[in-house]
Amino acid sequence: MLTLPNILTLSRIFAVPLLVGFLWWPLWAPGYAIAFALYCLMGITDYFDGYLARAQGTVSKLGVFLDPIADKIMVAAVILILAGKGVIADWHVIAALVILLREIAVSGLREFLGGIQVSVPVSRLAKWKTTLQLVSLGALILSGALPDWGWVLTAGLATLWGAAVLTAITGWDYLRVGLSHMDS
Repeated sequence: MLTLPNILTLSRIFAVPLLVGFLWWPLWAPGYAIAFALYCLMGITDYFDGYLARAQGTVSKLGVFLDPIADKIMVAAVILILAGKGVIADWHVIAALVILLREIAVSGLREFLGGIQVSVPVSRLAKWKTTLQLVSLGALILSGALPDWGWVLTAGLATLWGAAVLTAITGWDYLRVGLSHMDS
């Protein structure tokens, strides 16, 4: 069960407390720079764990189970710490909340649908949502490392809203499919 892809996935989960630790001090630019590098490394491992599992024919139930959990833990932790430290503030918290609520709702929906043997494939739009979300959070982390570069924060917040819009659209798509499988 502990294949290289699964080890990469587990490494993302175990790296989250370290990531949060570096983001804890909002005015410590070196901590945000280290957090940005770690966040990028976590993103790279996210790509390679799936790629290696498919290429090596080692896709496992453990990996299928852990990969989305690792993604959600990382995204939720980054959103919460950035909101708590004021990087995501004011009305931008609404965009972050849309992302978090959709992640929780889709996780519950996938669990329900899995119980009745219904699989909902990830759409191309959902992949764009994930990409925009990861770029946004990366830019917001980087903005703490480069506080004099205001455009990085602006770009991070703009892409956060773009991700929130795609999140709402893809969340509705999943909900629509899920509702069609529920008893009335």
